[in-house]
Amino acid sequence: MPDAGNRRVLLDENVDRLVEPLFDAELAVVRVDVQGWKGMKNGKLLRMAEREFDVFVTMDRSLPHEQKIENYDLAVVVIRSISNSFVHVRPLMDGINEAVKSAKPGTVVEVAR
Repeated sequence: MPDAGNRRVLLDENVDRLVEPLFDAELAVVRVDVQGWKGMKNGKLLRMAEREFDVFVTMDRSLPHEQKIENYDLAVVVIRSISNSFVHVRPLMDGINEAVKSAKPGTVVEVAR
């Protein structure tokens, strides 16, 4: 995995696209829809993502319970917020950026208030 400052991050479609510019500048962030993977089931999405990305950021709280994340060469950051709207996620961005930089492959990190 690249060093923390050069991580490739895939942003799930359930995360408000307005938060994308709030990721630290050294992180390469791409949204699922831009990648052409919108609507893809979680298992397939994670298999595709681990080939090109280091971290998957989602608001899907059930993902870690439905998928064996330890089997993927990818870290998952789960945002736990009141909603996925920009106003609720924005205050968590410092924690999200830290989680993205420190998460190890095969692990899940939750960021909440």
